Amino acid sequence: MESKEYTRCLIIGSGPAGYTAAIYAARADMNPILYCGLQTGGQLTQTTEVENFPGYPTGVDGNQMMVDLREQAERYGTEVRDGEIVKADLSKAPYLLTTEKGQQIEAETVIIATGASAKYLGLDDEEKYKGKGVSACATCDGFFYRKKVVAVVGGGDTACEEATYLAGLCSKVYMIVRKDYLRASEVMKQRVEENEKIEILYEHNAEGLYGKDGVEGVHLVKRLGQSDEERYDLPIDGFFLGIGHKPNSDIFKEFLETDKIGYIKTIAGTPKTNIPGVYAAGDVADPVYRQAVVAAGSGCKAALEAERYLTEINK
Repeated sequence: MESKEYTRCLIIGSGPAGYTAAIYAARADMNPILYCGLQTGGQLTQTTEVENFPGYPTGVDGNQMMVDLREQAERYGTEVRDGEIVKADLSKAPYLLTTEKGQQIEAETVIIATGASAKYLGLDDEEKYKGKGVSACATCDGFFYRKKVVAVVGGGDTACEEATYLAGLCSKVYMIVRKDYLRASEVMKQRVEENEKIEILYEHNAEGLYGKDGVEGVHLVKRLGQSDEERYDLPIDGFFLGIGHKPNSDIFKEFLETDKIGYIKTIAGTPKTNIPGVYAAGDVADPVYRQAVVAAGSGCKAALEAERYLTEINK
């Protein structure tokens, strides 16, 4: 069996949180190793233009931004590796992590920045038009649809929040709701029902999208499978998924406290988990904001806490 490798700091994930943690950890001479995971660069690589991250006054391509962050992390000495951590034993320090190739790594500190994956309907057209009218983040991409017509899929709090936000920018927002009611909390239901820019399409299913160079409309089915089933096309400029996110925390759940959805719980105001020396940063621990700049800030905090932890145990 291959011998175990040792590191003072292992960072799992390569989005804004992971790369920022790596920059700070490397500059503190912690010699961090970062594993990129399944999606190198995280969710921002699925975004064509990022306009709300400080330091890019004219905006930046999401992929280019991640390249910039990676280069900065590597410049200060981070060892960035392609590959995935598939198993974690956090029962005692140093913590034991295993890659998809079976390589075992002992880490004094672990920064988990594995993010959260947006839930999609599973339509082929979602992939076809991703970045061309399909989005899973209204606060990220809503700016591009000012004074345009958009649709939000979902009937829970997430969908209502997305629809309300978009209504402040767009000329019209349709909510595509599979059931004949909203599952959202009463306050969120009231907000969308009273918003004159939002029209709720109950008992509707989206079956596909259409458009030449981007989304121009959605194929809808009303009362699917019923005697009065109706199919029609609805012209829209943007299609937003509001059916939630799944935090990428499964391999850590045996050891770390999570909420019912799977977001890793941290001590309020810090990236500390219930295990000393193990920190969570970015969307894997953030069910509320899910923004690149917030993730980057939490990555910074995680690295600073890891440095303090190492200083304490090595006194």
